[in-house]
Amino acid sequence: MSARLNTAQPYAIGLFRVVVGLLFACHGAASLFGVLGGAAGTDGGTLDSGTWPGWYAAVIQLVCGSLVLLGLGTRAAAFLASGSMAYAYFDVHQSSALWPIQNGGEASAMFCWAFLLLVFTGSGALGLDRLFAGRPATEREPAAREATVSA
Repeated sequence: MSARLNTAQPYAIGLFRVVVGLLFACHGAASLFGVLGGAAGTDGGTLDSGTWPGWYAAVIQLVCGSLVLLGLGTRAAAFLASGSMAYAYFDVHQSSALWPIQNGGEASAMFCWAFLLLVFTGSGALGLDRLFAGRPATEREPAAREATVSA
């Protein structure tokens, strides 16, 4: 069973990457363009251009989310996205309460950890990273193959 699941791992990571990237890009698009309900707290509006930190966070969300969705520069984009969500959690949310469920920071915490995971796993299958690198989608890095843990 583990061997079969291990062969599907790049595809599961790729699907995870697509979903997380899409959701993150949607947050940025909502804040910048007023689509999908608009920016939080604006009744369907947008954030004023250049306002700190919201507008810059929205740009990071849209750009990094799109890159992660496409699997292009995944590790770098995920690193930046993870850092921005860590900043959002600790600067915006944690000041009101310790736990994410109490301070409304669940999305920030989940995105932070999801993107940090992608920093270490890479794009998985079906990412443009692999297309431009000229490697087959199922080929994995030797270090990743050796580090696979089977239960």
